[in-house]
Amino acid sequence: MASVEIHWMSTGEAARRLGVTVRTLYRLIDEGEVPAYKFGRVIRLQEHEVEEFIAHSRIEPGKLQHLYPDARRELSEAESTYN
Repeated sequence: MASVEIHWMSTGEAARRLGVTVRTLYRLIDEGEVPAYKFGRVIRLQEHEVEEFIAHSRIEPGKLQHLYPDARRELSEAESTYN
């Protein structure tokens, strides 16, 4: 059986890597978004799982249109005014 070394991160390290507060990280863990492990009173995260979470969180182009529907309408109204 091959032995794979696990690189563990503290919650502080993981939160800094994600650019969020530790409180937000706890919420992500509690909601099942980021896997974490409890050893006694210590919570640890596997570095590769944090990196996978980051990769899966990437926003694909065109997925945020629902956040600015008025801006798109205003742009097309402005373009029709100039034509």
